[in-house]
Amino acid sequence: MFERFSSTLVGAAAAVALFGSVAAADTWRAWNIHNDGHPNTAAMDKFAELVNTATGGELTVEVFHGGVLGSQPDALEQVRIGAIEVGNFNLGPIGPMVKEANLVSLPFIFKSVPHMFRVLDGEAGEIMASAMADAGVKPLAWVDAGARSFYSQKPINTPADVEGLKIRVMNNNLYTAMISAMGGNPSPMAFSEVQQALKTGVVDGAENNFPSFKSVGHYEVTTHYSLSEHLIIPECICVNTAKFDALSPEMQTAVRGAAEEAALFQRELWSVQSEQARKDVEAAGIKVNEIADKSPFQDAMGVVYDEYLAANPDMKKLVELAQATE
Repeated sequence: MFERFSSTLVGAAAAVALFGSVAAADTWRAWNIHNDGHPNTAAMDKFAELVNTATGGELTVEVFHGGVLGSQPDALEQVRIGAIEVGNFNLGPIGPMVKEANLVSLPFIFKSVPHMFRVLDGEAGEIMASAMADAGVKPLAWVDAGARSFYSQKPINTPADVEGLKIRVMNNNLYTAMISAMGGNPSPMAFSEVQQALKTGVVDGAENNFPSFKSVGHYEVTTHYSLSEHLIIPECICVNTAKFDALSPEMQTAVRGAAEEAALFQRELWSVQSEQARKDVEAAGIKVNEIADKSPFQDAMGVVYDEYLAANPDMKKLVELAQATE
């Protein structure tokens, strides 16, 4: 769905020839919750730069970092109604607004991060993108937010290893059901409380991606990180649908191309950051174990999927498309 935008089309001279002179430039505002040093912050700045160059200044994007334009739910609603034109959103909070986006919150629906992108680049991604656009939030490109894996005081290689463990998860019925299906005890709690809960044994483990595992210090109070990759929830560069549709076809191509190029840039930065975080926690003594075969975990999710699809039968096609993607 999102192919690389040729850099030869983003030169200023080409842009001027393409769009011609204009009486007044338009400025879009873009929301980003991340701060300096985060791959998404650099990517959103890259997006703004590419839009300005590709349109010869006919359209400029001003990015507001650090969530200064509001919380993610607030910003999501502002983009939906057009008060803000662009946002870099995690798909998790979009689920309550667009049920198709809940696909990415199903545990073990993806085999890996590359598999997730293959699903999003296929028919399932097209269906999701169309539903999001109908809700007013049109995805122009998908960006990486890593894979969440388990960490605890012992390695987790099979669902049986979770049995009896108290695992902190985000407050979402799908995530608590995931732990219960493996015989564990889900323990939703505020993220700020997890460090102390791990240290004191209130919980036996938790789950997150490598950069977060490192940055918040959870590696200091655990011993093992198990690459379950049970949740792979991407983010998007999204635009207000009406604002995008009002652009000329040439402008749409330029804006979408800028988003695609910025997304590829972000994915590269995220990969480097995640790899470095893994090296850092391993150097600090964390034992990382690969899980070569995730099928037992996926099989254990049968009851979770059955209950979800019984309540959401119209999601069956999306789930089957994702599972059928190689």
